[in-house]
Order: sequence, then C-alpha cells, then structure tokens
Amino acid sequence: MRIAPGRVSLVLGGLGFLFMVLLGRALYLQIAQQDFLQNQGDARFRRALTLEATRGVIADRNGEPLAISTPVQTIWASPAGMPALSETQLASLARLLEMQPADIRARLADKKREFVYLKRQISPELASTVMELGIPGVAKQQEFRRYYPAGEMLSHVVGFTGVDGRGQEGLELARNTMLSGKSGHRVVLRDRRGYIVDDLAAVEHPKDGQTMTLSIDRRIQYLAYRELKGAVELNKAKAGAVVVLDGKTGEILAMANYPSFNPNNRMRLDPEMRRNRAVIDMFEPGSTMKPFPVAMALENGKVKPTTVMDTNTYRIGPATVRDSHAKPLMTVTEVIKKSSNVGASKMALMFTPEEMWRFYDEAGFGRNPHAGFPGEVSGRLRAWKNWRPIEQATMSFGYGVSVSLLQLARAYTVFTADGNLLPVSFSRLPAPPPGIPVVSARTAQQMREMMTTVTQVGGTGVRAQVLGFNVGGKSGTARKLVDGRYAADKHIGMFVGFAPATRPRLIVAVMVDEPKGGSYYGGTVAGPAFSAIMGGGLRVLGVEPDAPANNTLIPVGQIPEIREET
Repeated sequence: MRIAPGRVSLVLGGLGFLFMVLLGRALYLQIAQQDFLQNQGDARFRRALTLEATRGVIADRNGEPLAISTPVQTIWASPAGMPALSETQLASLARLLEMQPADIRARLADKKREFVYLKRQISPELASTVMELGIPGVAKQQEFRRYYPAGEMLSHVVGFTGVDGRGQEGLELARNTMLSGKSGHRVVLRDRRGYIVDDLAAVEHPKDGQTMTLSIDRRIQYLAYRELKGAVELNKAKAGAVVVLDGKTGEILAMANYPSFNPNNRMRLDPEMRRNRAVIDMFEPGSTMKPFPVAMALENGKVKPTTVMDTNTYRIGPATVRDSHAKPLMTVTEVIKKSSNVGASKMALMFTPEEMWRFYDEAGFGRNPHAGFPGEVSGRLRAWKNWRPIEQATMSFGYGVSVSLLQLARAYTVFTADGNLLPVSFSRLPAPPPGIPVVSARTAQQMREMMTTVTQVGGTGVRAQVLGFNVGGKSGTARKLVDGRYAADKHIGMFVGFAPATRPRLIVAVMVDEPKGGSYYGGTVAGPAFSAIMGGGLRVLGVEPDAPANNTLIPVGQIPEIREET
C-alpha cells in the first residue's frame, strides 16, 4: 500500500512540533524552573541531620559519676514522603511505641511536614524492632538521655536536663554551655523508603561536652542526706537542709535537702520539692548569729572571754530584752555557752549602727555567696541608717537579718580560717583560695575556744558532741514570720559548727523547718543530725581526733535540755 507524500509530511511535521514542544518544556524547566525543582528534590530526598554531642559527665571530687549520658534512639517520620499506612502497619507501630493509633495518624496527617517525632528516647533494641517493620518514611536517630546515679540524695545540686538535653535545674542549668559541647551536622540523600544512600557534604563531627568535677564528696553527701531525712521525719518537720563545707578551702562537700525527688523519674514532680532550700530560702538565723557580735567586741578590745557582764533583763524604750533562764552575771564565754540574748545585745550596742553593719557586711551577710548556683539569694541586711536601737539589739541574736543556710555556713569560715571569710565553691579547687580578712587569727582562736563550750555540759548544743573530737558551734532557734507577725507555733531549729575545734576541717550547718515532734529548739532537733554528719565526715576524710582518749559522749537520757533563747 502506497502512502501519500502529503500524509507523510503531515505526520513528520506533527512529530517535529511535538519534539519542539518537549524541547521547549525541557529548556523551561532546566532554566526558568531550575531553582524550584532543585528545592523540591532536596525537600523530598535531601536531609540535614544533627549529630548530637555527648553531654559532659558530672563527677564528684573523687571521680564518682553523678550525671552521665546514655545512648538512646528516637523514632521520627517524614509525612511528606510517606504513603498512607495500612491498618496493619499502623497497629504494629502503635503497639511497639505504646501509642494510640489515632495519635500516630494525627501526627502524620500534615503531608507538608518533612519531620515529626513519633517517640523520643527509647531503647536501641526497641528502635531496631520498629525499623524491622519496614515502613517507608519512618526512621531513627541517636540521642542521649541523662542518668543520675546518686538519685534523690543529690538531685537539688546536680539538677536535671529536659528531653532535648538542655539543663533545666541545678548545676546542669548553671554549667549548661560547658556540659553541652557542640553538635555536629551531616547532609545526606535518602531514598523513597527513608534510607540514607549518600553523603552530600563533608560530615561535621560533634564536639562532646567537658567533664565537670565538683567539690562534692559523694560519701559525705550520703551521710548528710541520710541524717537530714531522719531528723525531718523524727521531728515531724516540714522540711530541712544541710550544708557541709571544707573549713580551710570553702569547698562545698555536701548539700542536701529533704523532701527531695528522684531526677530519673519526674513524672509526678511537685514543684515545691525542686527547691534547693539551702541556697534559695531565706530565714532569720536566731542565736547562730551571736558569735559575730561577740567576735566584733573581742576584735575591738571591748571585752575579753573572761569579762563579766550584767545579764539582767533590761529595756530599750518600750521593748524588753530578756533571757528565759535568767542569770544576773555571765562571762563573755558563758554568753556564748548559755546563748544569752542580753549579753549578745549589750555587746552589739557597744558599737554604732554603721560599725555593726560594716562588720556584718564583711562577714558576708547581705551579699550573694557567688557559689555559681542558679537562684542564689543575698539574704537581707538593711542599711544601717534605718536601724533603731532595739533593731540593732535584736540583730545580735538573729532577728531583723535574713540569711540562706549556705550564707550562714560560709560566715563560719571566719572562725575556721583564722579570721578570713572564704569564698564558697561547687568546683574542686587545686589550692585553698585567699580569704577576706574579718578578724585577727587570735580573735578567731578565742572564738573557737568559747564556742567549744556550747557542746560541753551545761551548753545548749550538748547533743552535737562527736566522740573523740572537740566540737565548736552554736545552736539557734527562731520564730517564723507569718503575715508580718512572729508565729508562736512555727519555728526553725538550727545548729552550725566545726570540728576538730583545735584545727577545724569541716563546717556543718543543719536547719530543720517547723519541727512538730515535741521540741523545736535547735540543739535538740538539729544537734543530733549535726553530730552524725560531722562524725561520719571526719572519719571518711581520715581526720585525726583531737580530744582525749577517754572522751565519751553523754548519754542522751542524761542530757539536760538547755534551751537557747528565741
């Protein structure tokens, strides 16, 4: 059969026209639409992955881990590149991830999204089982989850991180940059099933976070938490806190709070339990302040340890200053031993308000301790120009001035470091830091000798004795302010002290908030915990006893309760 030439030309012309149309379309796409098509291709198959850096380890001063990162897997999906899941696939995925099928379907509903989390921080074994389902568009990536071996006994200090690995509380927050390191990056090409087939650029490897070595001694921390918990529960108290310092360096060896929480399981965490009371709570320190006006008077030659003072009840304007166990005459040493409000206030009134304010300021009151913890408080020390005589008097026995427990413990370094106020630190120090001179070494020694009588027979802190060691310290009891008035039934009991008194190594400060177990006096509710923590801590550190070999503790049943003034 012969084809007409005209028909052949028509067919060839049509084919040529179609070819030109295709060529024009190709040129249009390659030139005019190149950027758009490139972006669309990248959006579907090109992925920029973040390579997580391993968060730095937090360790105690002896290298014991307090916070470590363990590798886990996260399951994610790319809805934009996924076909619709079958009911079988959806059910299997939901079962493995312990999710509702409807929740998974809702996360995958937006087909414009390129990335969505399905389940974060699951075990590598479970992640492998999920990937064996072979669901297109479902992938896994490695992350890290923080684990805290010390659990609740150190949770307020170490803090914790969120699911994204950033610090949220405690030192995890304060040192987040140091611990976090720097994430790396990887740009890859994925196939339609979500598998990586090629690297499109050089891999930028992550830089892991630094290890942070704390001043904390985990062994002493355990003692502090155990004894504090026992004291709070025994005295039916609302809460309590403990600070243990190295008396020669200012390093924080332990800091405990109770109630506490488990940082490894925060599903039902009461915000009230997250507060580090030792650092952020302020309270009036009661009689634990009395050593400072006494030291001021000694330093300025106003009195000697043997100076006899009139300790009869007296009046300042309409107000009365009295002692509950009145004694007409006391030596300065007895003022400390018996915790006399009258004696302490009379020594404070030997100075002008400005002189007393300056001394308290030099001892760190009203100043931020700068330990490097989030939310540290400065306490409260009002400007001296506003003081009335009765206010100056009450500040000598701890009313009208507010402190944190860390601040109070730090102030006692004046007595343990030969008159110097030491900085406090959560970091292990290579050498003792220089302190700020407050009193002379002789005054500090005299104060240590006088404060040792507090734990001897007739003192207010007999329950703070430690077998084999001379212990110096001061008990304190303060009423709490409620709605601007001092409550008759709400108290704080404290004991702050050091040992061995002849060559101090440790300072321990114990605070028990609102004890309701019968007694609320600091020597009674905080003294026994102090004794156990101090004794255990000195043994842990291998400190040689400084008391005679025949030194024995007075049986609890034979200890008369000498109450410090409130």
